[in-house]
Amino acid sequence: MELNKYSKNVTQDPTQPAAQAMLYAIGLTEEDLKKPFIGIGSTGYEGNPCNMHLNDLALEVKKGTNDAGLIGLVFNTIGVSDGISMGTYGMRYSLPSRDIIADSMETVVQAMNYDGLVTVVGCDKNMPGALMAMIRLNRPSVLVYGGTIASGCFKDKKLDIVSAFEAWGEKVAGTMNEKDYKGVIQNACPGAGACGGMYTANTMASAIEALGMAMPYNSSNPAIGKPKQKDAIDSGRALEHLLKKDIKPSDIISRKSLENAVRLLTLLGGSTNAVLHFLAIAKAAEIEFTLDDFQKISDSTPFLADLKPSGKYLMEDLHRAGGTPAVMKFMLENGMLHGDCLTVTGKTVAENLSELPALQEGQQIIKPLNAPIKETGHLRILYGNLAEKGAVAKITGKEGLYFSGPAKVYNDEFKANKGIGKGEVKKGDVVVIRYEGPKGGPGMPEMLKPTSAIMGAGLGKEVALITDGRFSGGTHGFVVGHVCPEAQEGGLIGLLEDGDIIAIDAEKNQISVDLTQDEIDKRRATWVQPPLKVRKGSLYKYANTVSEASQGCVTDQF
Repeated sequence: MELNKYSKNVTQDPTQPAAQAMLYAIGLTEEDLKKPFIGIGSTGYEGNPCNMHLNDLALEVKKGTNDAGLIGLVFNTIGVSDGISMGTYGMRYSLPSRDIIADSMETVVQAMNYDGLVTVVGCDKNMPGALMAMIRLNRPSVLVYGGTIASGCFKDKKLDIVSAFEAWGEKVAGTMNEKDYKGVIQNACPGAGACGGMYTANTMASAIEALGMAMPYNSSNPAIGKPKQKDAIDSGRALEHLLKKDIKPSDIISRKSLENAVRLLTLLGGSTNAVLHFLAIAKAAEIEFTLDDFQKISDSTPFLADLKPSGKYLMEDLHRAGGTPAVMKFMLENGMLHGDCLTVTGKTVAENLSELPALQEGQQIIKPLNAPIKETGHLRILYGNLAEKGAVAKITGKEGLYFSGPAKVYNDEFKANKGIGKGEVKKGDVVVIRYEGPKGGPGMPEMLKPTSAIMGAGLGKEVALITDGRFSGGTHGFVVGHVCPEAQEGGLIGLLEDGDIIAIDAEKNQISVDLTQDEIDKRRATWVQPPLKVRKGSLYKYANTVSEASQGCVTDQF
C-alpha cells in the first residue's frame, strides 16, 4: 500500500521539478522525498498562555514523525484568546476563528499534498476547528491538546482564570479591596496551559479523546512536564500505523463515537460551547446529530464531576486521580460508553482502557453513581415561545431548577456590564442580553464578564440571565444561551421589554415569556431589523454566511 499517496503528486512526478527543487531547498534529500509527508498544524503564538508553548510541542510531534520514518512539516494558523478578548469587541472574533482555523488547516494540507495531519492546539476554538479540518480532509490524523494550566494561588486560596473575572465582580460589589484584587489577577495564571477547570478547552479536549481522535491521557496531561512532551512525540509516531492501516477520521468518527464524546462531557459537567462545536463536527462528518440528541444523552447521564466552574476541583486534580482514561474506564464498566469504537491508537476504546488503571481509590472528584451531584446531566435544551428553535442551559442543580422573574433588557453586552456595575440588576431579575447572536454580535460572543459580575456581586442564585450570545465554559449560575432565533433574525428575544415575566423550567425544558399572542404580534409589527454592526471585513463575511446556533454556527452550509 502506498503511504505517500498525496505527497507523491509533487515528490515523485517528473513534471513537478520546481516543487522538488523547493523541497530540496528546505533540506530534504532524494530519499526523504519518497517518504510520507505529515503536516503538523500548530496554533501556537506568544500572546496567550493556552498557546504560548504549542510551537515547542509541535517540534516534539516532529520528533515523533521523524522517529517513525515520516517527514513532519510544521505550519501555523491563527488563534484567539477568549480570556484576553472577553468583554471587549475582540470577543466577536472568537467563534469565527474556529472556522478560519478549519479553513486554513484544510487549505495547507490540500495545497501542500500532505499525507496526514497532526494538529497541536490549545484554546477553546482551536480544537473543534482542527477537528473539522481533519474530517473534511479525511486523511490519517491525530489531535494533540496543549494541556491544562497549573493552578494559581493567593493568600492560600487556589485560583484559576475565572477567579480573576469574579474578583472584578467582588471589587465592584465592594467586598474586595484593590490590593487583593491585584493579588488575585497577578497570581491566577502561573504559566503555560489552557484554563484549568472544566471550561471549554478541557471540555473539548476530553470529549475529543473520548471520540477517539486523540491519544489516551492527551486531554488530562498538564501543559508543562515530560508526560505532555511524550504525548506529543507518541502522537507523531502514531501517524505511521494510521497510514499503514489507512485509518482515517471517517473510520473513527461515527454516531456511536459522538455519543461517547457527548456522554463524557455531560458526566464531567462540560461547557455549553460543546453543543455548538459538536453540531458543527457532526455536520462536517455528515452524521445526523441534533440539539435533541444532546438532551437525550443528558437525560440518561448523571452529572458526577465536582469540577470548576460550579464545583471545587481543577483538571490537574483529575489528572492526579487517574485522568480522562480512568473516567472513561469507570463509564465503560457502568455501561455508559460504546467500547467497540475505533481510536487513533488503532485499537478500540475498550482495548485501550483494558490496559489502563482505574480511578484512584478514595478520590473525591468523580462522585459515585449512587450519590451523583445531579441524577441527570447539566445540559438542558430548552424550547418555548422564547426559543422556538432551541436554547442551551447549563443547570447543575446548585442554582435550582426553576426561575421566574421580570426581564431587565440590554441590547448588547457592554450596556449590560455597565448596568450590572451600576447596580441596576436586582434580586429576582432575569437579565436579557440580546443582539449578540452569530449574526447580531456578529460572532456570538461569550457573556463571561456579566455572569462573573453577577456571581461576584453575590447574586448568582438570585438572578437569571438569558442571551442569544453564548457563555464561556467558566460561566456558572442560572444562565441560558444560544437562544434561537436570535434577535437580529426577528426572534422573540428581540421584542422583550423591561418587566416582561420570563420563566425558565429546567425540568420541563421550557423557556417562555408571559405575553399573549396579540401582544407579540403588536410588537412584531413595529419591530425593524437593525443593520448589521459591521459592513466589511471578516465579521461581515461571517455574519452573511453563518448558520443559526441550533445548526452549530457553521459557515459552509450553502
